Amino acid sequence: MRRIRTLLVDDEPEARDGLLRLLRRDPEVEVVGECGTGREAVAAITRLGPEVVLLDIQMPELDGFGVLAEVGPASMPAVVFVTAYDEYALRAFEAHALDYLLKPYSDDRFAAAMRQAKTHVQQRHIGELGRKLAALLQEHPTAGRLESGERALRGDAGVQEGSGQPGETVSPPQPEYLERIVVRHERNVSLVRVAEIDWIGAADYYAKLHVGQRTHLIRETMQQLETKLDPRRFIRIHRSAIVNVDRVNVIQPYFRGGHVVVLHDGTKLIMSRGRRETLERALGQPI
Repeated sequence: MRRIRTLLVDDEPEARDGLLRLLRRDPEVEVVGECGTGREAVAAITRLGPEVVLLDIQMPELDGFGVLAEVGPASMPAVVFVTAYDEYALRAFEAHALDYLLKPYSDDRFAAAMRQAKTHVQQRHIGELGRKLAALLQEHPTAGRLESGERALRGDAGVQEGSGQPGETVSPPQPEYLERIVVRHERNVSLVRVAEIDWIGAADYYAKLHVGQRTHLIRETMQQLETKLDPRRFIRIHRSAIVNVDRVNVIQPYFRGGHVVVLHDGTKLIMSRGRRETLERALGQPI
């Protein structure tokens, strides 16, 4: 098993101990070092070459953003900010942080951040292997070449993807959907992870995000949001409701061919008759 090299940076020893306790439970993670200052972090990143850094923002002398500036974007590993101050959230994502953990965080929230970090590292590792292979084939162009007759005998004369040559299939680019939604408050800005949204309701010219026991009001129409969310996960079941399919628990028949969609927390939403096919396509089966 390939373990993800991880560095902990926080000026509070108790905070580092808490992170270390959580990471020791994960067999896919190797903690390569701990730092108590930003200066130590810059040196450790250069010396140890971690793939993920759990980085506090407020530290004496050199803060978390200063660490990013010192190391430089080209050399900086994947970053998950860990802080007690939510006013830095927007700036953190502008600095291309993978996630932003607000203290105190739950074990589940921490695990979700680490899953995202590990996925990012694994994808980057696969991309590097692909680039090395492409470079190798450029240096030795005959290494990957087979005569057409030999390909036919071996049975691997299949369709190639992505080159755009005649007779070949080109994979269309995949659209990018929102992973986080910016919520503006009177004094600050917070970011809501799209995966954590249960459902979205219409509120005049606004939309209301329902996230567990919390709600957030954003200045977006339902139509605008619908185009920005992954249609495999978020379905418009009514002109005033978009639902996260992963939160659906029961679907009950309702008046005149409609249905009631019951979420895991007991929330009941009306699904109009004309939206049924959309939900069936997302589920891949009839209801």
